[in-house]
Amino acid sequence: MSIHNNQKKIAVINDFSGFGRCSIAVALPIISVMGIQCCPLPTSIFSNHTGFESFFFDDYTRSMERYMEEWKKLDLQFEGICTGFLGSKEQIAIVSHFFDMFKNENTMVLIDPVMGDYGKPYPTYTYDMCREMKKLVRHADILTPNLTEACILTDTPYKEKWRRKELLDMADYLSGQGPEKIVITGIIQGSFIANFCYERGKEPAMIKTHRVGHSRSGTGDIFSSIVAADAVNGIEFSVSVKKACRFIKKCIERSVEMKLPLTDGVCFEEFLGKLS
Repeated sequence: MSIHNNQKKIAVINDFSGFGRCSIAVALPIISVMGIQCCPLPTSIFSNHTGFESFFFDDYTRSMERYMEEWKKLDLQFEGICTGFLGSKEQIAIVSHFFDMFKNENTMVLIDPVMGDYGKPYPTYTYDMCREMKKLVRHADILTPNLTEACILTDTPYKEKWRRKELLDMADYLSGQGPEKIVITGIIQGSFIANFCYERGKEPAMIKTHRVGHSRSGTGDIFSSIVAADAVNGIEFSVSVKKACRFIKKCIERSVEMKLPLTDGVCFEEFLGKLS
């Protein structure tokens, strides 16, 4: 085995935004402070994320395969692989190839199927991309869709109010595609925001926290980074989901206190020590 593999590593396949606290810029410090080496594979480069009126963008699709080949030369092995926003059908295919190259029986794969929100797919997400993402989730051990994405992946009509049985049916269907653990996030229940935590063979749990402020960029990336690192560290799934929810709530509360614009994401830096 290569000496490069003496420390636990998670490969993070996502875009990089220099400002706005999302994607790789969030995953790198969080996974690192949790004692795991974070190895980013960028899908694109942004000066600041697309929630701003203006931004610089560079598509990295053309370089991803060569990047991966260099990692293969080093014989890198990963205890975890975590994927986020994918900008094209071609990138989804490249990620599938990454799994073929680097996933083994000891690799945990977390897929955050970033496809849409508020009941609609993102404008960039075509029918073909949705179809290919449905294939990709078969590789996942852990799947973290929001409510909109769970509906897209299961061909379920979106609505505002959900019964527990309906959420369980979606999770059961998704688990049948491959993932053993699923958390459907962002379920609004009055003054609470809930996450439906499903683990094959166990009783599902609805994990609730009080809603604070407004939706901010990067919270999904924080959530998936904590869950991925905990999974590699052997932490129980439901415990990890609760930890991620509490951490995000605290970060949002601090961001509101600091009067940070919603586009700037959440102020997580001063709370990183709580994750170590």
